[in-house]
Amino acid sequence: MRPRRSPRTSRMSRRRREPSSDQPPEETSDPESAVRAILLRRLSSAPRTRNELREDLRRRGADPDASERVLDRFEEVGLVDDVAFTRLWVESRHRSKALARPALRRELQQRGVDANIIERALEDINDEGEFHRALSFAEGKARLRAGEELPAAVNRLARQLARKGYPSSVCFSVARNVLATKFEQRQDDIVDEMFTGDVVDDLAAHQESM
Repeated sequence: MRPRRSPRTSRMSRRRREPSSDQPPEETSDPESAVRAILLRRLSSAPRTRNELREDLRRRGADPDASERVLDRFEEVGLVDDVAFTRLWVESRHRSKALARPALRRELQQRGVDANIIERALEDINDEGEFHRALSFAEGKARLRAGEELPAAVNRLARQLARKGYPSSVCFSVARNVLATKFEQRQDDIVDEMFTGDVVDDLAAHQESM
């Protein structure tokens, strides 16, 4: 008489036998069905660009021709929409992460979005709106660390803004304005001390890398 297996052992055994969704699709007489199943699983968790989905299918070993046909159909019915994705991405990341246009452009390029689609979406952000978003971000970050002089705090805050993609002129202007206002010090009193060569060089190098 064979010993009975515990429910836990049975569940573990079933999990080992179940194929992972990250594995390449099984060979099938209908490759489009396999592609469709992968895409629906991926899109059920979050919207994705066409290029992201194409690369995911390629990594899983899906048939390239079937992949393009199914992606075309998904675009026709609106399940894949790079224009809508890009506009939502720009709006969300600009609002929640305070990212400036250069940083947003870089993120979308990394996701394979067409350059024309990116630029049209970025038109929703103008210079004034970007400046006010930088100001709002800086106001939330403005503080002095223990033993830190105000010019050093301005330089540190300017670097934080630069990492968000703002140009160096905006970084220094916003950082100086916010910190001088918060700590009730005239901006002229800190201007001469803050423009150190290494800080300016660091910001310039960061802007070039974007």
